Amino acid sequence: MPSKSQELFRKALRLMPGGVNSPVRAFRAVGGDPVFISSGKGSRITDVDGRSYIDFVMSWGPLVLGHCHPEVVEAVAKALGTGTSFGASTAAEVVLAECLVEAFPSMERVRLVSSGTEATISAVRVARAATGREKILKFEGCYHGHGDSFLVKAGSGVATLGLPDSPGVPRALAELTITVPFNDTQALEEAFRVHHRQLAAAVVEPVAGNMGVVPPREGFLEKLRSLTAEHGTVLIFDEVITGFRIAYGGAQQTCRVQPDLTTLGKIIGGGLPVGAYGGKAALMDLVAPVGPVYQAGTLSGNPLAVSAGLKTLEILRRPGTYDRLNSLSEKLTAGLGAEAKRAGVALAINRVASMFTPFFTRGPVVDYASARKAETSAFAGFFRAMLEQGVYFPPSQFEAAFVSAAHSEDDVQKTIAAAAKAFAKVAGIPKAVVD
Repeated sequence: MPSKSQELFRKALRLMPGGVNSPVRAFRAVGGDPVFISSGKGSRITDVDGRSYIDFVMSWGPLVLGHCHPEVVEAVAKALGTGTSFGASTAAEVVLAECLVEAFPSMERVRLVSSGTEATISAVRVARAATGREKILKFEGCYHGHGDSFLVKAGSGVATLGLPDSPGVPRALAELTITVPFNDTQALEEAFRVHHRQLAAAVVEPVAGNMGVVPPREGFLEKLRSLTAEHGTVLIFDEVITGFRIAYGGAQQTCRVQPDLTTLGKIIGGGLPVGAYGGKAALMDLVAPVGPVYQAGTLSGNPLAVSAGLKTLEILRRPGTYDRLNSLSEKLTAGLGAEAKRAGVALAINRVASMFTPFFTRGPVVDYASARKAETSAFAGFFRAMLEQGVYFPPSQFEAAFVSAAHSEDDVQKTIAAAAKAFAKVAGIPKAVVD
């Protein structure tokens, strides 16, 4: 007899492409049918069949406080009582903008939008207007949303599904996107040598999270900053994942490199649909109505997302929040590594603060090419074994997992214990991952 999730998926297949509203949800990379979630609370989610899981997806990162944090829920409920959307300015928008500018010294002006994709598309438009150039530089395996310019050697769901690039992107537009390997300073220098007079922007995840977690090598972001400054190219940090996640001031706080423009995502709305882009006043003042660069959105800065974001940021500012997040994450990844070694499974775990990825590969993962060497079939077996034991990891080898403030020491120990059993199953399948 099919489960409720299976019944829903069969119905969804008739109504939606692949039965889903976002590709990775289809479980194509890990096998089996997707689970349909009915609720979330704290560190756990519950599916429509009543099964509970320790959640390390956390809505793909923005739920840094966990599901249904009571203070966030209360803030949203209060805002809901006053209206859902006005298509007009509100006082709360100004307060959130002030919080963002205070957290990110590189942002002198900010514009709220409705998604990370919208933020990065808008930031590139500003860069092209400011420079009078058309080409952009991005890095292999980095994903900046599904805008046309970004779907060239992209990560995230594109990598998961094994799509080289996306049909529907005009060739002429794709030719305006230059790609180089992440962490490769030599290739970066060559790209600027060849294209520097044409590069409007260089956009990068300062800590890659869409080919799995890959930290920047020492000096890589500094070199990128110096080259963009030398050649008049706008440097865009895509902090949709890292902003307020790895530190209150994002990756630029920890790496001490300041971009010209920054993009942020749903974490500034407590997981509700919102995004932002901002940067130097001279750049942001090109945006209408001050300047000629048009960008608009009816739901930009909607009251529900803004209220959730303000409360989330307030809680994140409380002493010890990030220390606890990082401590739990360190214990979890150390435990996973120890159990993999005990089981004879070759595993490279990349972690930056509270985001991590276990790669089923022998060598270190430093870029997209080395990430692609991971044994995806081994990850699929691991994922299914963990799911059976009530632990929900991202259903793709090439996505980041996230620890939240709602996770407990008990959650960590249960996850490590589940991994020990999962690794025992994975150890011989395939043999390529066994030392």
